[in-house]
Amino acid sequence: MFTKMRAVDTAFRYVRGFSIVVMVCLSGLVAVILYQRHVEIMAGQNRLYILANGKAIEAFATSRKDNIVVEARDHIMTFHDAFFTLDPDEKVIQEHITKALYLADESAKKQYDNLKESGYYSDIIAGNITQRITVDSVAVDINQYPYYFRLYGKERIIRTTSTVSRSLITEGYLRETSRSDHNPHGFLISKWATLENRDLSSNNH
Repeated sequence: MFTKMRAVDTAFRYVRGFSIVVMVCLSGLVAVILYQRHVEIMAGQNRLYILANGKAIEAFATSRKDNIVVEARDHIMTFHDAFFTLDPDEKVIQEHITKALYLADESAKKQYDNLKESGYYSDIIAGNITQRITVDSVAVDINQYPYYFRLYGKERIIRTTSTVSRSLITEGYLRETSRSDHNPHGFLISKWATLENRDLSSNNH
C-alpha cells in the first residue's frame, strides 16, 4: 500500500513539474509575442504615407535633430530665392517679397522698405529688368542658438542691353518657430544683413 502511495506521489510530482515547465514556456512565448508586437507597433508609428497623384507613398518620420542642417539650409535658400528673384511685374515682385517676409523677421522687412523707398523695384519694372540668384553655398552653425548662417551666392541682373553679375554674401541667425503653410520649415531668419553685394562682371548683349 505504501508502495502505491509513493508511486502516486511520484506521478503527482512529475505531473506538477511538467505543468510548471509548460506554463513557464507558454509565459515566455507570450512575452516574446507581446514584445515583437510592441516593436512592430512602434515601427508602424514611424511610417508616414504621402498621397501623390492618387498613390500612397511610404515615408519615414525622423526627429528634427536628424535633419536640422538640411532644413535650415533649404529655409535660407528659399528665403533668398524669393527675396532676390525679381521680374518686371509689380504683382510678381509683391508675391515673391510676401513669401520671403513670412520666413524672416523685421530685419528683412527693413531691407525691403529701404529698397522700395530708393526706387529699386520701380526701376526694375521701368527698365524691364530681370534679377536671378544662384546660391553657391550655405554654412550653418548649429552649435549655438539661434543658429548662425552665412550664404554665398551670385546675382544676375539682366537688362535689355547687358547682364551684370554680382557677388552676394549675407549672414543672419535662425530661430525655431511653429511650422505653417507659409513657413513649412519652422524657422525664422533674424538679424539678416548683406555683407557684400558688388559687381563682378558686365556683358553687353
